[in-house]
Amino acid sequence: MTIQTAGFLSLLFMAICLPSLSFSSPQGKFQAADWAVLHSSRNDQRHVSSRGVVQTMLENIQPSCAFSPDMRPEDFPAWQKKVREAMKKLMKFPLHDNLPAPVLVKSVQREHYRVEKWEAYPLPGAAVPFLVLVPDTASEKNPVPVLFCIPGSDQTKEELAAETSPDLAQPPVPQPGSNAMACHYVKQGWAAVVVDNAGTGEEGDAEHAAGRSSHDYENLARFLLEMDWSWLGYTSYMDQCVLDWVKTRPWVQKNRIILSGFSLGTEPMMVLGVLNPDIFAFVYNDFLCRTLERAKVMTMPSSRGVRSAPNSIRHLIPGFWKQFDFPDIVAALAPRPVICTEGGLDRDFQLISAAYRTAGAPDHFQYRHQPRFADPAQRWHGEHLPAGLDRDAFFRLANVDPSNHFFKKDLVIPWLKGLLGRGQQ
Repeated sequence: MTIQTAGFLSLLFMAICLPSLSFSSPQGKFQAADWAVLHSSRNDQRHVSSRGVVQTMLENIQPSCAFSPDMRPEDFPAWQKKVREAMKKLMKFPLHDNLPAPVLVKSVQREHYRVEKWEAYPLPGAAVPFLVLVPDTASEKNPVPVLFCIPGSDQTKEELAAETSPDLAQPPVPQPGSNAMACHYVKQGWAAVVVDNAGTGEEGDAEHAAGRSSHDYENLARFLLEMDWSWLGYTSYMDQCVLDWVKTRPWVQKNRIILSGFSLGTEPMMVLGVLNPDIFAFVYNDFLCRTLERAKVMTMPSSRGVRSAPNSIRHLIPGFWKQFDFPDIVAALAPRPVICTEGGLDRDFQLISAAYRTAGAPDHFQYRHQPRFADPAQRWHGEHLPAGLDRDAFFRLANVDPSNHFFKKDLVIPWLKGLLGRGQQ
C-alpha cells in the first residue's frame, strides 16, 4: 500500500466515523419575518452573530463630509473642498499627465450631424473607445454646448447614440428609443460625447460571445478591489481622461459642458462633478437614496436565512460611507444646476435644496417624482426608513418605481433648453 493510498483511507475512515459538524436547523419551520431586524437577546445587547456586530458598526457611522442644513454660507466653499479632497482619495486616480492623445478611428455622416469613433489611451495596454456626436452647425467659430453621456447598467454607448454597430458600418436606428439620450441631444443642436461603463459593450469580455445578454461586472470589480482600487474609481478615471480631451475641442462651448448620467451612470457623473468644478450642469436620471441607510434597513432574510446585499460589488468603494452619501455629493455640486428625474425621498431633496439655498442658488436644483408617486399622499414621509425591509419594500418606501426607469427626455430637454437658451424642435 502506498503512502498516498493509506492517507486516503485514513481520511475516509475519519469522514465515516466522526460526527457531522454541520449546523442543523432547529425544530419548526424557519420564519424569515422573525429575523427581519437584527437584535440581541442578551442583557448587555452584545451580538454573538458577526452580522449583528457589523450592523452595530453600520448604525454608528457618522460620515465626516455630511452636509448640514445649518451650515453657514461662508463655510460652504470649505465644505465643498473637503468633499472634493475626500473624493480624490477614494477614487485613487493614477497620475495622467502626458498621456497619448486620443485617435480618431472613424467618422460617418448622419442627418444633420456626424458620428465619430475615437480611442483614448488612459493606461498602458488600454484602448478605450468612445463616440462623439457633433451637429453640422458646430465649428470653432460657432462652439456648442456638449452633453457628456454615461450609460446605465448593461447599456452601451451605441444604444445612447442610436447606432446599431460599434464600427458605425450600419445605418442608425430609424426611430431612436427613449434611452438614446445622445441622439436626442444632438438633434437639439448640442454635441454629445458617449462612453461605455467599464466592462460594458466594447469594454466587455467573453460574455456576449458566449451568448449572454448581460455583462460580467463582478469579477472585474473584485480584481480591482484586490488591487486597492474600485470599479467606480476605474470607470471614473477613464471618463475623466475623455472629459479632459473634450475640454480641448474647438467646437465645444467650454463653459457649457454638462454631465448626463443614467442609472449606474449617475455614479461616475457625481464623481466627475465633484472633481471638475468647471462643469456647468448635471442630469441625474435615477432615483436618489442614501446608500448607507439602504444597507442598514434591507435586513429581511430569504427563506434560506440569507440577508440580501443592498447592491452589487461594482458599487463598493472602501471608506465611502465614512465620508458622505449620495445626497451629500449632489449637495456639493451647488450652485451648479442639477435635475433629478426619478424621485426618491422628499427628506433627501429637502437636504439638497437647503444646500442650494446656502449656495445662493435655490432655483438651480430641480427634482421630479415618478408618476406613481407624484401625489404626496402616495409617498412615504419620514426621517428614517424602518429596518427589516426586502428589496421591494425598500423601493416602495423610497418612492421608487423600477417599471418606469428610463431616460426622461421629456423632462430633461425642456430643462436644458431653459438653461442654455437655445435649441430647436
